[in-house]
Amino acid sequence: MIDRTSYLQQLSTAVRRSPVTALLGPRQCGKTTLARTFGEGRQATYFDLESQPDQQRLQNPELMLGSVEGLVILDEMQVLPALFNVLRVLVDRPANPTRFLILGSASPDLVRNVSETLACRVEFIELSGFDLRETGPET
Repeated sequence: MIDRTSYLQQLSTAVRRSPVTALLGPRQCGKTTLARTFGEGRQATYFDLESQPDQQRLQNPELMLGSVEGLVILDEMQVLPALFNVLRVLVDRPANPTRFLILGSASPDLVRNVSETLACRVEFIELSGFDLRETGPET
């Protein structure tokens, strides 16, 4: 696996500072792998929003997500944009300890939805493709 220590450090800082962290980037750049790695060793609950079983679990998203503690990872957030409003409600509750890590492709629609609905509640981390610091030079 490729070492992405700098991104893991950025995630750690962002999750401590903000109730919602948005990890954005192009498709297949490693967002899901990075999020799963970040969740290891933490109290984390993962939802893949392209998965039918996970969509079923979120039939009542405010009830489901409001009962989860720790870190909640919502992968492919662009699939269920209605969740942005639910997240706003949840993070505005007093003394809410839950942190949300949302993943999605850096599309203008997703960024606009996040920025408008979760203003002052979200921190963005943009994941780029792999670089030489992560993969090492070819020998």
